Amino acid sequence: MRALVLSTAFVLVAAGAAQAGIPFFNATCGAGVEVHADEGGPVYINGKEAKLKKFSAIAWEATHGHDAIDFSINPDGSVLATWTGKGGANGICQVQE
Repeated sequence: MRALVLSTAFVLVAAGAAQAGIPFFNATCGAGVEVHADEGGPVYINGKEAKLKKFSAIAWEATHGHDAIDFSINPDGSVLATWTGKGGANGICQVQE
C-alpha cells in the first residue's frame, strides 16, 4: 500500500513539473535584444510584450517585430534560448535565471 501511495505521489509531482509552463528568466541575445519572461508569462522582447506560440509543455517561441526568441526548459530546469532577427541574423542567448 505504501508503495502505491509513493508511486501516485511521484506521478502527480512529475505531472506538475511537466506542466510548469513558462519559466522566469532574463536573457540578452544578439544585437542587444533583451528578453524577460515572468513565470507563466508574459514574455517581453526589448520591453514590449511578445506574441507566444507553444510547441510543447517545455518549448515556446516569442516574437515581436523582426525578433523571434525560441526557448525551452532543459531536464535540469535551466532555460535554453536562441534568437533569430532581421535578415536571418541569429545566435544563442545568454540566460540569467
